[in-house]
Amino acid sequence: MATLRDIKNRIKAVQNTQKITKAMKMVAASKLKKVQTRMLDLRPYADKMRDVLISLAKGADREAHPLLAYRARKTVEVVVVTSDRGLCGAFNTNILKSAQTCIDDYKKQGFEVSVSTVGKKALAYFKRRNVSLRNSWTDISGSVRFINAEEIANNIKENYIEETFDEVIVVYNAFKSMVAQTVTLAKLLPLAPIEEGEEGSAPESEAADFIYEPSMEAIFDRLIPRNVDIQIYRSLLESSAAEEAARMSAMENATRSCNEMVDKLTLQYNKARQASITGELMDIVGGVEALKE
Repeated sequence: MATLRDIKNRIKAVQNTQKITKAMKMVAASKLKKVQTRMLDLRPYADKMRDVLISLAKGADREAHPLLAYRARKTVEVVVVTSDRGLCGAFNTNILKSAQTCIDDYKKQGFEVSVSTVGKKALAYFKRRNVSLRNSWTDISGSVRFINAEEIANNIKENYIEETFDEVIVVYNAFKSMVAQTVTLAKLLPLAPIEEGEEGSAPESEAADFIYEPSMEAIFDRLIPRNVDIQIYRSLLESSAAEEAARMSAMENATRSCNEMVDKLTLQYNKARQASITGELMDIVGGVEALKE
């Protein structure tokens, strides 16, 4: 049976843990506020840019730019975005399960799959399973910058143009609310809505009649590569915001658990203390009775 000193030490240890989890929640809240503002500012811009380019691409020759080209789908690139750190609940577990399911589905359909990762958690996950990674990036989450997105996007664009792969899917956690993150599979290349673009053929849809100024090639050369940068940047910001929200929730739950544990240990301490006092009183009473005899 635990002694009073043991119980007291356990209470102190749990209280120290509670201070850490509470502090981590406050840090996560501060980081979330900053990244959430950037993410919400970027969302409408990224959505509108993609919609406009899709509309332009419908009325354009698919050979007008290498990133517009449709070709028979043989190899699919899956880019998995996770965090660099843990202590954020099921944030990484959910994204990795979905990514693995996505990869397995493509393989069952007969496609070759190449995998790239963003974040140490995804890197460690696929290394443990002896999955050969095409590329990996770390130390981004928590301090996302546009230069990080450009580095990743440039690598993807170069390999897509060189036909290393024929389609690019980005898997990440999208921020929905403080308590909800949604695993999202976004088709990055070729440029087309997810429901369109059958294998080896362009989607059939009515195209608007656009006038291109200065020229179609000049517009596409400038905007289509930039759109890839923006969409990658958005996925990084969404993932970062979702990570901090998940960490806040996890630390709040941990703090609450610490409170409950302290209450239980305090009750146990009081019971043990009461039993000790009762035992001492019984010894005193027994001694008094013995002296009377």
